[in-house]
Amino acid sequence: MKNPIPIDRAAILKRYKPTDPHTHKGIQGHALLIGGSYGRIGAIALSSKACLKTGCGLVTVFIPRCGYEILQTANPEVMVLTDSQEKHLSKIEFDFMPNAIGIGPGLGQEFETQNALHEFLTNDKTPLVIDADALNILSQNAAWISLLPDKTILTPHPKELERLIGKWNSNTEKFEKTIAFSTLNHLIIVMKGAPTFIIDGETIYENTTGNAALATAGTGDVLTGMITSLLAQSYEPIDAAILGVYLHGLTADIALPEAGYQAFIASDVIANIGKAFLSLDEFNVIARNEAIS
Repeated sequence: MKNPIPIDRAAILKRYKPTDPHTHKGIQGHALLIGGSYGRIGAIALSSKACLKTGCGLVTVFIPRCGYEILQTANPEVMVLTDSQEKHLSKIEFDFMPNAIGIGPGLGQEFETQNALHEFLTNDKTPLVIDADALNILSQNAAWISLLPDKTILTPHPKELERLIGKWNSNTEKFEKTIAFSTLNHLIIVMKGAPTFIIDGETIYENTTGNAALATAGTGDVLTGMITSLLAQSYEPIDAAILGVYLHGLTADIALPEAGYQAFIASDVIANIGKAFLSLDEFNVIARNEAIS
């Protein structure tokens, strides 16, 4: 196994694109997030808010009808489309062309939902991020993986990864199997953990931000929204994954002195995304000034 490439500030500043001061929402990307089910609408609420806070110009969610009032109240900036079913998704339909799609947070694994995912993957080739129950459905229907567009980003936690690639007996074997899976299927795998690794074929990246405060419910849903946002803003898939993971971890590093490990929750990631971006902008200015002098 090759030594991982560290995802540090220097690597991020090479990929990060500061916002054009003359931009507008129509050219900042339109992301679609698909998910939610009865009792799990919070996941898609977190994901969609994170998507907005990461700079996307427009964000739409597609959810079951039971989540309509929740989303409109929790995230008034988000546009909401609903399925005909009350408690789960049965058919994924939308009448616009998103720049990127994130699917999975709170999705559930109802039979109708699985069929809806299959139909969606068969007919849509938009740049894609797949998380949570969408990953679990794929692991039960391995033939569907061939339907994914090249460089689709998968964001499994360890158990979801095991369901996709099978059990491993050592850390080395885990990486070997993940690299083989990524290479065979032309996919980018975000191996969530401490630290998080990103696998792009034979290339391995190791994130350098984050801490144990992130070990709390919903932080993965937030990460999905952040990566989808960057993908919608025309970042290349590998750059969206790398930048999203780095910023996600950086929010916990920024918040830790005040929040501590125990009190930090997924909403705190979202609350600190702005500070994480500001730190990148600050170092960009320092680097430019040093180059001039």
